[in-house]
Amino acid sequence: MNAKYWFLFDGGKMLLLRKNGEYNVVMADDAPFAVDGMTHKVGEYKGVECRSAAVADVKAITVAAHDSEEDGLVWIGLRESYDLIPVELYKLAGRGSELVFWDKTTRYCSVCGTATVVNTEISKKCPHCGREVFPQLSPAILVMIHKGEQILLVHARTFTKPFHGLVAGFVEPGETLEECVVREVHEETTLEIKNVRYFGSQPWPYPCGVMIGFEADYVSGEIHFADNELTDGRFYSRDELPMIPQKLSLARKLIDSWIASF
Repeated sequence: MNAKYWFLFDGGKMLLLRKNGEYNVVMADDAPFAVDGMTHKVGEYKGVECRSAAVADVKAITVAAHDSEEDGLVWIGLRESYDLIPVELYKLAGRGSELVFWDKTTRYCSVCGTATVVNTEISKKCPHCGREVFPQLSPAILVMIHKGEQILLVHARTFTKPFHGLVAGFVEPGETLEECVVREVHEETTLEIKNVRYFGSQPWPYPCGVMIGFEADYVSGEIHFADNELTDGRFYSRDELPMIPQKLSLARKLIDSWIASF
């Protein structure tokens, strides 16, 4: 048998092996601990198969203290792992995390309540009513608004750190991505914008999102935090930027591209 990378999860945390201050994804031929539900093939890294699963009994695993330098297994937040493992493994871990979340939240049919059965690697089926269930994503937009040589940066009530990012929000049924951009900006700031244009997208496995980034131009209005989702924000020039999001985020990629354009 061949050793595989195992992305093992408990909620939003992943089990990593720490040795001499470095972190590695757990490797084993088979799942090294009992799993809860399906195991998922998520791809390969340098020719080695990668799989993900939820750990069935967290208490059965001996782990080192997170805030110590002790060698051993340790639970690390998926987002935190971006700075600890190769980015290619982080991306595969994100896919694995989303599939684990899908498995845990689709064990019963949402129509008739019957236990679902695995149909393919990414689908389940209800044996009673025939409903088929696939992993679903929650699309959200974020937008960098330009006003001359300044951009709008905001602090959201949900941010756990004192950084400023971009206006963002979830796409609602029946609207295009561009309509969502205009609506979210107006709802959160009361500003009017134009020239909405696509920048790029990014998987956001916390737990099952996809971020779609845009740029737009300021037209008119004064900033008012209309729906209480934002607590601070204004237009900044590049030489007075506050703390901005970390490099793993699409918001940071948008901001960095703007800085590099001067």
